[in-house]
Amino acid sequence: MVAAATLKAWLRDGAELAILDGREEGEFAASHLFWAAPCPLSRAEILAPALLPRRSVRVVCTDAGEGHAGRLADVLRGLGYTQVHVLEGGTPAWAAAGYELFSGVNVPSKAFGEWVEHHYGTPSLDAAELHAMQARGEDLLVVDSRPMTEFRAMSIPGAIDVPGAELAYRVPSLLARPETVVVVNCAGRTRSILGAESLRRIGLANRVLALRNGTMGWELAGFHCDRGRTDRYPEGTPPDAAATLARARAFAEAHGVKPLDRVGLAALMAEADRTTYLLDVRDPAEYAAGHLPGARSAPGGQLVQATDGWVAVRHARIVLSDDTGTRAHMTAGWLRQLGGWEVFVLQDGLQGPLETSTPGVPEGITPEELEGWREAGRKVAVVELTPSTAFRAGHIPGAIWGIRTRLAALAEKLAGAEKVVIAAPDPALAALAVPELEALTHAPVAVLAGGTAAWAASGRKLEANRADPPDEACVDAWLRPYDRNHGVEAAMREYLAWEVALVEQIARDGDAPFG
Repeated sequence: MVAAATLKAWLRDGAELAILDGREEGEFAASHLFWAAPCPLSRAEILAPALLPRRSVRVVCTDAGEGHAGRLADVLRGLGYTQVHVLEGGTPAWAAAGYELFSGVNVPSKAFGEWVEHHYGTPSLDAAELHAMQARGEDLLVVDSRPMTEFRAMSIPGAIDVPGAELAYRVPSLLARPETVVVVNCAGRTRSILGAESLRRIGLANRVLALRNGTMGWELAGFHCDRGRTDRYPEGTPPDAAATLARARAFAEAHGVKPLDRVGLAALMAEADRTTYLLDVRDPAEYAAGHLPGARSAPGGQLVQATDGWVAVRHARIVLSDDTGTRAHMTAGWLRQLGGWEVFVLQDGLQGPLETSTPGVPEGITPEELEGWREAGRKVAVVELTPSTAFRAGHIPGAIWGIRTRLAALAEKLAGAEKVVIAAPDPALAALAVPELEALTHAPVAVLAGGTAAWAASGRKLEANRADPPDEACVDAWLRPYDRNHGVEAAMREYLAWEVALVEQIARDGDAPFG
């Protein structure tokens, strides 16, 4: 056990430290420490090795006093971590000691976005102003800085998708005239601000504005968002890649980013007393086609927007790689300002042997076998371990939604089943759940190879139901305002106000070294 005052001192002693919260994301979002990274028990065996590359790093596990922190600590020790502690009394004890607690997810990144706007004076416009400019036919380029999955779900009419770190790399070549006004949007604020300011930091001659409050602000103003569009930047290396690299490198070097060659990388990775993350900031499809052995995919704009999903260790070293350098340098410059990590850009990072991410053939029963059992009248219970929001959007007909570490709640629904089938997006998650479900039923337990995605890919229908599971049961996910079934407009306004207020809260907390 470690006391709150001790942990606060550890946050300021300059040594490596990771704070992992063992609750599910929805519970974590209610109240947590600023630098805590979510590592829910249901996926801890899978997430921890990526969040904590070094087994001897100092780790503190937290929760709100439910006991998840102790269980997470046991999992970490079982994985070979040697310096594992639990915050005594959890978040209630932290608050009782007079320290700040934060709501929401990706808080360091969200707070950093607000800091960037204040620090750099990022110009912005609201939805009504953009709508009027479009109505007047003004010369505009509206770029959405979110991944394609989010863009497809809802987008500003006329916008194209240019996610995060792609902006400084792609936008200059999309502009034929210096008079064109560039507007950057996301769903709320952070990625709009960081995207617009990235273009300003590289010295783009065009006027650049962030869309205040993004697609949420657009809909709150009474305007319609498009659904299902897939417009995006042209594929391939932009013709001005050399020029954008020079500007991005200047931005990165101004904030203390260091170059690194392959020999230097090998030396860093060999040091047993320091944590080093190796992250590839290109588009996920580019990463899958070929990446440096050992590198994780962390698309640049999303890495800065949700840093706690990739980097949990304070004072660690981060090495970024891409092909032409612009995306890595822009991302590195922002990471230096966000967390004060020691950040490197790997030179010629894609030279030499590369790995691909071509998945192997998953083991388990086929969709045909599952359907055959059902058609034969067998009582088959299908348990889907997908995120609750994904289950709502589409699941195998008749399936039961569950969280791996809370499967006991499903025991009544499994009664009488002749067979139990697990459908999970990750085969490792399914494998972990097999013995846990076997303890709850006398029926044999099988895994659906490829999960729900394989069922859909085989041409079989999915069921969709926004109310299953209901909002209050979605503890595994922080529900975005537009994921909710009730009070969507109020949730949007509350979320946007929360983002703005983060600047004052981080000032009270005192542990964010922005700048």
